[in-house]
Amino acid sequence: MEIKGFKFSTVEAAIKKPGRKDLALIFSEIPANAAAVFTINKVKAAPVLLSAERITSGKAQALLVNSGNANACTGENGMTVAKETSRLVADGLGISDQLLQVSSTGVIGVQMPLDRFTSAIPPLIAGLQNGTFAEVAQAIMTTDTFPKMETKSVQTADANYTIAGIAKGAGMIMPNMATMLSFIITDAAVAPEFLQKAFRNSVNSSFNAITVDGDMSTNDTCLIMANGMAGNKVITDGTTEADVFENTLCELLLSLAKQIVKDGEGATKFVEIRVTGAVDDNDAKKAAMSIANSSLVKTAFFGQDANWGRIFAAVGYSGATVNPLFLSLRFDDVCMAENGIFAGGDAETRGTSVLQQKEFTVTVDLGLGNGTATVYTSDLSHEYVNINADYRT
Repeated sequence: MEIKGFKFSTVEAAIKKPGRKDLALIFSEIPANAAAVFTINKVKAAPVLLSAERITSGKAQALLVNSGNANACTGENGMTVAKETSRLVADGLGISDQLLQVSSTGVIGVQMPLDRFTSAIPPLIAGLQNGTFAEVAQAIMTTDTFPKMETKSVQTADANYTIAGIAKGAGMIMPNMATMLSFIITDAAVAPEFLQKAFRNSVNSSFNAITVDGDMSTNDTCLIMANGMAGNKVITDGTTEADVFENTLCELLLSLAKQIVKDGEGATKFVEIRVTGAVDDNDAKKAAMSIANSSLVKTAFFGQDANWGRIFAAVGYSGATVNPLFLSLRFDDVCMAENGIFAGGDAETRGTSVLQQKEFTVTVDLGLGNGTATVYTSDLSHEYVNINADYRT
C-alpha cells in the first residue's frame, strides 16, 4: 500500500498479557485535517473523552492505540494515564500533544498499567521507519478472528490519492458503533468542512448500519486523517471530485463494516436486512434494526428455522408505523408472507433452503410509503455465549 506521509509502528507492551503486539502508533509527517465519531454511550472511556475534546480543532497528526485494556470506568487515574501516555508519545515525536489522538480497546474497569507504556513508547517511536498499516490492524484486535483492512485508490486530473482503513470489532456491536475502532488515513487534500460532512455521511451508511448483538461499548471510535501529501487540488463540497471522494470513502467504510459483521463472535451467517415501503427512511431504519437486533430472529437464523413470525413481531414493536395487513416478507427471492399472511405451499421448505446459506437477504415491505433502509447483521450462536462467558479470563 502506497500512501504518502504516513508511518506506522507496533510493539508488545504486555498491557493485558505477554505474547502479542498490543500497542500501535500511526504518524503523519505533517498535521492532517481530521474528523472523528465516538460512542454515544453515556459511560465513555478516558481516551474517548480526551480525543473528543482534541478533535474539535479539526487537526491531528498521530494516533496511539492499544488493545487489552479499555481504560474505561477507571476514574481520575484513567484520564491521568491517557494524558501521560499521550504526552510521552508527543514529546518523542516532537509534536504538540493536542495533535495526538488516543484510543483503547479491551476489558472495562481495569486500571491501565502506565509503567508498561513508559517502557514501550521509546521502541514504538523508534520503529516508525519499518512498521506497516497491516501490523496496526493486527495489534488492535481483541476477539477478532482476522484483521480488517481495505484500500481504495483514486485517479484525478492532477494527482492520484489513496484512502486506506483498518477496523476491529466482533462483538458488542450495534449502530452508533460499539467496541469498534476504525482508523482511516488518506493522502488526499480535503477541505476540513467537507471532510467532516463526508465522513459523517459515510459512517452513517456503514458502521451505523451494522449490529452483531445490540450492545454498545464505552470506547468505539472512528477517526479519519487527511494529510494532503498526494498533491491533488483541495477537494471541496459541491464538486465532482467531492462526490468521488465521498462515494469512495463510503465504499471503503462499508467494506470494513461488513467485515466486522462477518467476524461477529461465533457468527455463522451474514444477513442483509432490507426494509421498504415505510412511511419514511427513519421508520424503515427502526424496523430494520429491530429485526437485526432481535435475539429470537438471530437464533432462528442460526438454527436455519424459517420462523417468519418472529420477524413480523420485531417489526411490530420497532416503533415504526405498521399495518399488519400490508406486511410482506422475502428470504432472498422466496416469498414467505404477503399482506400479513403466510404464503403457504412450499414457502417453508424453500425459505429454509435460503437460511442454510452463509449469506442471504431478508426483505420486509411495510406497504405504506417510499421509506427504505438496509442494515447488516449476523446470527447468534452457541459460540457467542462461550466467547463472552469467559472473556476476561
